[in-house]
Amino acid sequence: MKLDLKLLGLTLAGSALVAMPALAQEAVAVVTEVAADPVPDKGDSAFMMVATVLVLLMILPGLQLFYGGLTRSKNMLSTMTQIGAATCFAMLIWVIFGYTMAFGPDASESLKPFISNFDKLFLAGITPDSTAATFTDGVVIPEYVFVAFQMTFAAITVSLVLGSVVERIKFSAVMAFTLVWLTIVYFPIAHMVWAAGGLFFEMGALDFAGGTVVHINAGISALVAALILGKRIGYQKDQMAPHSLTLTLVGTGLLWVGWFGFNAGSALEANGSAGLAMINTFVATASAALFWMLAERIAGHKPSALGFASADIAGLVAVTPAAGNSGPFGAIILGAVASLVCYFFVAVVKPKLGYDDSLDAFGIHGVGGIVGAIGTGIVYAPSLGGPGGDDFDMGAQLVTQFAAVGTTIVWAAVGTAIAIYVAKALTGLRVSPEVEREGLDLGEHGERAYNS
Repeated sequence: MKLDLKLLGLTLAGSALVAMPALAQEAVAVVTEVAADPVPDKGDSAFMMVATVLVLLMILPGLQLFYGGLTRSKNMLSTMTQIGAATCFAMLIWVIFGYTMAFGPDASESLKPFISNFDKLFLAGITPDSTAATFTDGVVIPEYVFVAFQMTFAAITVSLVLGSVVERIKFSAVMAFTLVWLTIVYFPIAHMVWAAGGLFFEMGALDFAGGTVVHINAGISALVAALILGKRIGYQKDQMAPHSLTLTLVGTGLLWVGWFGFNAGSALEANGSAGLAMINTFVATASAALFWMLAERIAGHKPSALGFASADIAGLVAVTPAAGNSGPFGAIILGAVASLVCYFFVAVVKPKLGYDDSLDAFGIHGVGGIVGAIGTGIVYAPSLGGPGGDDFDMGAQLVTQFAAVGTTIVWAAVGTAIAIYVAKALTGLRVSPEVEREGLDLGEHGERAYNS
């Protein structure tokens, strides 16, 4: 038997082991100890780094262009700047205390279902050698990579909320809202869903990549924020059509590409689960786009570019919780159903009720997230091609999904109301009527997106 002991800076084999038995035994003990510690897999680690950068692509420039193109030209830069600044602020908050709240060591038994403790403030104790577990026993990735991946989720979620309040909210209010909302809404929900010991995690709720954490959370928050903030001046009277559907479609494409990092990356490994999430992200989105345009034709309209863009996002939203929890056929059905329901809310419910959800953050993310989260409890069934085992109980799983969805709705609504009123007290909420009419690009930032 030969024993390689290069870790000790020694080369011992054969007779050397006989000559130095004590040293050899010590060396074996060290090698055994090193082998027992999980070592990050380089392939999985590289995969997660790429996934993390793809999620950033979703925000900058994907969401910026998607939302920016949907606004009027006088508010293009303000929309993009709000998203960019909120993203940067979220990253710093995440490093300072967000990560430890969501994924730090266990808090007391009474708080454990809702938050972790604060032992990892400023990422204390995390080093390049620290590891984070994946879903496979013994497989780990560097903890810094996991921190960064989850950081991008926090950043995009708060940015999504802004889609309902653009063209009238102060930049300073956005920053104050970002701080409070992440603290009392996002971090606890992320812990409940994805942290061992979290409320939804222990319930067995299925949420592969953030149906509750990201989309229901953001969509409900967007609706509450829009209702409190009030309608834009001239809403349902003046022309408020998107100023550049071309840019919106570019943003749509970037979001779809980035979403593969979002969904496939949530497997935390480059494995079959990531592959399943990848194919589902293709087909659910494709299904949603076609069914939305079909709905437009049935309603007597021409199939539109705006409908295509909206449908793409609706399909992506719906498949997010089901990405690794559904077979491709289930994902196709889920995308189609979500598309039709979202179309109904955007085209019928919103005009009828008259609320000013500027860029349909609630109509797409909130409604699509609810359909996706509940639908995941159905498409998980093996009879529909899902990965559920033979003992899968659809009825029991649906009860769990409804409980998680309902809790998220209430938590997000109450927390958002608090965050909005805190921002109002600290900075004021709306720009002046003069600035709103002139446009926030000039009024808030002193710039124009386009100069003639």
